[in-house]
Amino acid sequence: MSKPSPEVYEEGKGMDAHNSVMRDIRSRNDSTYDPREPTRVWLDEDNTPDGVYQSLTIILNTGGCRWARAGGCTMCGYVAESVEGGSVAHEDLMAQIQHCLDHEAENSDETSGLIKIYTSGSFLDEREVPAETRRAIAETFADRERIVVESLPDFVDEETVGDFVDVGLETDVAVGLETATDRVRHDCVNKYFDFADFEEASEAAQAAGAGVKAYLLMKPPFLSEAEAVEDMKRSVRRCGAVDGCHTVSMNPCNVQRYTMVEELYHDGGYRPPWLWSVADVLESTADEDVIVVSDPVGHGSDRGPHNCGECDDKLQRAIKDFDLRQDPSVFEQVSCECEATWDAVIERERGYSLPLAR
Repeated sequence: MSKPSPEVYEEGKGMDAHNSVMRDIRSRNDSTYDPREPTRVWLDEDNTPDGVYQSLTIILNTGGCRWARAGGCTMCGYVAESVEGGSVAHEDLMAQIQHCLDHEAENSDETSGLIKIYTSGSFLDEREVPAETRRAIAETFADRERIVVESLPDFVDEETVGDFVDVGLETDVAVGLETATDRVRHDCVNKYFDFADFEEASEAAQAAGAGVKAYLLMKPPFLSEAEAVEDMKRSVRRCGAVDGCHTVSMNPCNVQRYTMVEELYHDGGYRPPWLWSVADVLESTADEDVIVVSDPVGHGSDRGPHNCGECDDKLQRAIKDFDLRQDPSVFEQVSCECEATWDAVIERERGYSLPLAR
C-alpha cells in the first residue's frame, strides 16, 4: 500500500473520520444485557507451548472497551454486547465467573487446565476490570495450570501481569495486534497503537514472567484478498521474531453487528476471507518458530469466512487439526473446484473492485 500524506490524519479525516462513523453506527444499538451473566463461555481444546489443554474460554461482560467509546475498531461488535453505564461492579463480575464455573461443571467431567479470559476491550484495563476483581480471579483459578488474559498494549505492566504469575499460573498476555503493518492497523482496523507498542508490551510481560500471544486479523476492510494474505504472512513472521511471543492466533474477520464492516458488507463492499486464504497462510508459515493457530468463527456462512459452501466444513476440520498438530500436510487432504475461483480472486481482485466474488 502507498504511504498516506500527512493531511489524511487531520481532524475530520483518517482515524477521526472512522471514529465519527463508528460512533454513529454503534448509536443504533438499543439492546441491554445482564451484568451478572458473561457475554459468552465455552469449552474447547487449545495448543500451547506446554501441549494441548482443555480450555475454558470466558468473555466477561464489562462496561465496554475504552477505545470503542471513542469510535473503535471497524470490525468489532463486542462493545455492542456490553453493559450500559461504563462499569460493572466487582460482585457482578465475580457472579459471571461463577456462572462460567457452573457451565464447566455441567459440561465436563474434569476441570480445564487452560483458562482464557477476554472482555469487549482489555481485561487488564482497571476501568473494565478493577484490580480487586483481577486479583480475585487470579486466586479463583490458581489451581489451574495456565491462563490467557487479553489486553491492549497500554495496560500491560509487571504489576498487573504479576497478579497471575505470583499465584503459580503459567501466564500468557494476548494482545489484539491485528497486523504487524502500522498503516493497515491504523487505516483499515482503526486501531491507534504501533507495532513498537506491541514490542514494549511483550518486554513488560516477559519481565513479569509471562509469555505473549498475538492476535491477528485476517482481511480487515479495504484490503483485497491477496493483500490480506500477504499481510498475514508478513505479520506472522514479524510476530514470531519478537522475544516472548510464542503463539500467533489469526482470526479471520467475520461480519459483526453495529460495525463499519457490516455497513460495507450490506453495500456490497466487503466479503469475509476465503477459507483457502486461511489455509494458505497457515501452510506458508508452518515452518516459523512460533505456534500459529486459527479459529474461523462463523465459517461457512455469508457473514463468516467461507468458500463455496460444499467444502467449508472439511477445510474447517483441517484447520482445527492443524491448530492441534501444526502439520501442514492436513491441507493436502482437502480439495474442491472452488479453489480455482479463489486462485482467480487472488490474481485479479484489486482494491477498487472489491469484492470480485461473493
